[in-house]
Amino acid sequence: MGRHSEVTRASNRSVPRATSDSAASASSARRGFSLALPRFSGPQLFPSQRSFKLFSSAFFVTVGLLLVNVVDPYSGAVASPYYIPATIVAPDGQDIDVDGTYTTAAGRDGVSISARVAAKAASASAPAAGIPDPDTAQAIGLQAVLARGWGMEQFDCLVALWNRESHWNVYAHNKSSGAYGIPQSLPGEKMATVADDWQTNPATQIEWGLRYIQGRYGSPCGAWAHSEAVHWY
Repeated sequence: MGRHSEVTRASNRSVPRATSDSAASASSARRGFSLALPRFSGPQLFPSQRSFKLFSSAFFVTVGLLLVNVVDPYSGAVASPYYIPATIVAPDGQDIDVDGTYTTAAGRDGVSISARVAAKAASASAPAAGIPDPDTAQAIGLQAVLARGWGMEQFDCLVALWNRESHWNVYAHNKSSGAYGIPQSLPGEKMATVADDWQTNPATQIEWGLRYIQGRYGSPCGAWAHSEAVHWY
């Protein structure tokens, strides 16, 4: 009984204190005061975790800058100044109807045309030789000239030419050059194309000489003109 009374008194003493504390708190709340609650923080990061986080952030920033440089985000909005589309516009056809008669007059200065004069073959006249004695080398030469349709002027040139070369001597021989006969064939054996008696027959020598003159100079006067210029034919 006595102990129970002490407990009861102790309880009675503690209740009013708690009640007073609650009242004080309510009074403080009514006066505008708040109680500061303790602040709790999350778990602390280890140094290795902080380094990995910084490295990851730097890596993604670097990759982003590289991609911006590689691919221009504004490239699609800029037109290329070097591309011009080809546009070909074919013009419409044009029809023109013209009525009436037109006369166009054209004139030009007068032109005179003269016939072209053919250049004469180089030739030179020679002194007249006259009619040679029969049965001579010159008589054989005259007959051969006339047989080719040449005139006496060609015979005159032939007489002058071979007088200079051999004086119409059938046996004339140039020891320094080897030329032989009336036409001074070089060498004399060429005259064998006419006949084998080229060493003694004046007709054979004259025939060969006229063939040579006609083939190279065209006529005896052509050969004479060349001989006059250079002293050989």
